[in-house]
Amino acid sequence: MGYARYEITRPNGDRIEAGYAVQAVCEKDGCEAQIDRGLAYLCGKDPRGDDHGCGGYFCENHLYGDNRCGPCAAKIEEAEEVSA
Repeated sequence: MGYARYEITRPNGDRIEAGYAVQAVCEKDGCEAQIDRGLAYLCGKDPRGDDHGCGGYFCENHLYGDNRCGPCAAKIEEAEEVSA
């Protein structure tokens, strides 16, 4: 299987097409930046969401640190502070 175009099921049950050949818009509310649904724009490591991120797709202005959106980056940072 290549990563240019594939289908995933999100945790809410929605099926979407993903991959670097799939054009999309940043999922941050109000942002209209054109992106693709490739791994470079993925929040976390799994497009279905995981412990590393929500699985949403965001432009470079809305991904932080280890490719996490704002809410996921804040959640990880908070968890690290609690465990320290």
